Amino acid sequence: MKILVVDDEMPIVEVIAYNLRKEGYQTRTANDAEQCLDIARSEKPDLIILDVMLPSASGFDVCRTLRRQSDIPIIMLTARAEETDRIVGLELGADDYITKPFSTRELMARVKAVLRRTTAIEPAPAEVVQAGNLVIDPQRYEVRVDGNRVEFSPKEFELLRFLATHPGQVFTRQALLDRVWGADAYVEDRTVDVHIRWLREKIEENASHPERLLTVRGVGYKFRSE
Repeated sequence: MKILVVDDEMPIVEVIAYNLRKEGYQTRTANDAEQCLDIARSEKPDLIILDVMLPSASGFDVCRTLRRQSDIPIIMLTARAEETDRIVGLELGADDYITKPFSTRELMARVKAVLRRTTAIEPAPAEVVQAGNLVIDPQRYEVRVDGNRVEFSPKEFELLRFLATHPGQVFTRQALLDRVWGADAYVEDRTVDVHIRWLREKIEENASHPERLLTVRGVGYKFRSE
């Protein structure tokens, strides 16, 4: 597996890359946002370790751009421990978040956990799922609303597919994290809320009054097929 390490502090880049290679991973490195995006697009690494503070653009900006284009797992690094920073990173689609200074053992454990859960997603069933004007086609990995194709990130697709293949069943946020992100995911419950909001904006006629992705107050979410 190939991992891209992005940080403008070369000593940090070298230490992380060295330890990744010791674990058997291939590595690529970048020192700014533009270089990171170029490598991500051309080489499609299996994971990106991304520093928040970069000279040309913030890691948050890079994460936002990457999420529009792919679902490459991202672990964000930061020297700041504020909860708001962690929440912003996760809401933008980061898979994990670690604060400097950190031990290389902890980082390697996070890398293995993220790769384990992002490469072990339950396989999509072959059957097309249809609910009214919504069609989910796992073989083509596409969703259509009123006959029009709607773009989804892989994680959004997996969450929608999972709920749609269990119509009427209520799932807690933790259950959805376990089934879609993986049982050892270092993510917060609100990550599910954010993805549900994104899904509603794409498939519901009125995202403020959803008819498909329903909230069961105090419990979690369910998909209504009829």
